Amino acid sequence: MKILIADDDYANQKFMKKLFSYYGEVAVVGDGITAVEVFAQRLKAGEPYGVVCLDVMMTKLDGYKTLEAIREAEQKYGISMRQRAKIVMLSALDEDVRGSLCVCDDYDLYLRKPVAVEEFERQMRKIGLEKQ
Repeated sequence: MKILIADDDYANQKFMKKLFSYYGEVAVVGDGITAVEVFAQRLKAGEPYGVVCLDVMMTKLDGYKTLEAIREAEQKYGISMRQRAKIVMLSALDEDVRGSLCVCDDYDLYLRKPVAVEEFERQMRKIGLEKQ
């Protein structure tokens, strides 16, 4: 499975890449605009990402707007609900702040930083992902 992580913090990129590496091949980008571009390129090539992890508070394009653009790209390329990527939102924000920023809530999982390894693994199983 191909996994895309979009986070503008190097330490978070490194940590999340390590966690997700047990589930598939991981690519990392540093902002939402690049995430949308890379995601769309993979769709066009017929090699879509199965999982996308988006930090909520990124520079250039925040996680929710990135999510919205990714879902639009999937629609454009005719990806069915069953085939579309599982989206994991990642944030240090609490629930009240998150709700006020959210422009698109079409994601599969919301993880709060700091992410504990055991909780991460439990949540991955919850959305149907198993270590490879």
